[in-house]
Amino acid sequence: MTMHINLSPEMESYIKTKVSTGFYGSATEVIRDAIRRMQANENQLAAFRAAVAKGDAQLDRGEGIAYTDELLNTMTQTALQDMHSDKPIDPEPTSSRRPPVRRTA
Repeated sequence: MTMHINLSPEMESYIKTKVSTGFYGSATEVIRDAIRRMQANENQLAAFRAAVAKGDAQLDRGEGIAYTDELLNTMTQTALQDMHSDKPIDPEPTSSRRPPVRRTA
């Protein structure tokens, strides 16, 4: 399918620069990559929103754990240990299976 779009001079210049540096082979590749990135961003946002909704529902059912200084210190120590180990780090925090955290007063 062929589509014609109007771009501002700034956007057109940006696309031409990307092509001229050799990172992309054509303006079409730049636009396709931009659309793929937008779609990925939308998918991540949807996953984040779903995770927040799931956590809210769990909290509403009383399934959360209290957010305390001790919990924060434990989480920090675990993260630091994982960071200095060969354990792979999950780049997608919404895939975590930890229960939601409820802040205490």
